[in-house]
Amino acid sequence: MTDRLGLGGAGEAADLAAFLGRLIRWDKAAVVRLRSAEGEAALGVFGHPPFGGVLAVRNAALGGAGVAAAVDATVSAGQLLDAADAVASRGDGELVVPPSVTGPSWAGVLPPRGGWRRVAELDVLGLRAAAASVIGEFRTRTEELAPSARTRVALDALAEELWGRAFGSDVPGLTLRVVHAAHAVGFLRAEEAVVLAAGPWVRLRTGYGSIAHRTAAPGAGLSVSPA
Repeated sequence: MTDRLGLGGAGEAADLAAFLGRLIRWDKAAVVRLRSAEGEAALGVFGHPPFGGVLAVRNAALGGAGVAAAVDATVSAGQLLDAADAVASRGDGELVVPPSVTGPSWAGVLPPRGGWRRVAELDVLGLRAAAASVIGEFRTRTEELAPSARTRVALDALAEELWGRAFGSDVPGLTLRVVHAAHAVGFLRAEEAVVLAAGPWVRLRTGYGSIAHRTAAPGAGLSVSPA
C-alpha cells in the first residue's frame, strides 16, 4: 500500500487527530486499522476502545491521489496522531501513513462494508441521558461495595451487567455498551443518530463516527473506567 495519503483538507486531519487522541486517552498503546478500496473517497479508521468488545469507526475524506490508493494496514494510533497533527499544522492534506504493526485479533474481524439496513433513528439527547445514567449507576454501586469487595472480578461483572442492558425494546440489538462507548469517544455531539444492522453486527452512527458491535460474539476487553 501507499505510505502517503491525500486527505480532503486540514480539517479532516484535525478531526482524525481528535478521534485518535480519544482512543489514546484510554490506551496509550492503541493501534488502529486503516481500510479503503481503490477509488473510494473515504478512509475507514477502526479503533478498539476498552468498552466491552466494540469498535469505534471514523471516516476521513480522501482527496487527490488518496482516492486512487487502496489501503489496508494496522498502525500505531500514536504515530498516526502525530502524522495527522502534522497535516493539520501544514495544511497540505498529505498524510504520512506510519509503518504497519502486528495487529491484535480484533483488527481481523471488522464490520462488513455493505448490506446495512436502517433499524431506527434516535435523538442524541436521549442517548446522552442513557450514558450518563448508566455511568452514574456504576459509580453509585461501586461506592456501595465494601473496599475489600471492590475486586477487578467484581467490577468487571458489574460493568458487564450494566453495559449489557438493552437501550430499549424498540431498538433490537442496541445495548448500553454501544451507547456508553459512543459517549466516551465523543460521537454523541450530533443531533441525531441512526442504528444500522447487518447480520450479527449493530452500528450506532452519528455525524462524528460509528460504534459497531458484533452481537453474536461475547464481550471482550471490558474496562470499568467510566467516561
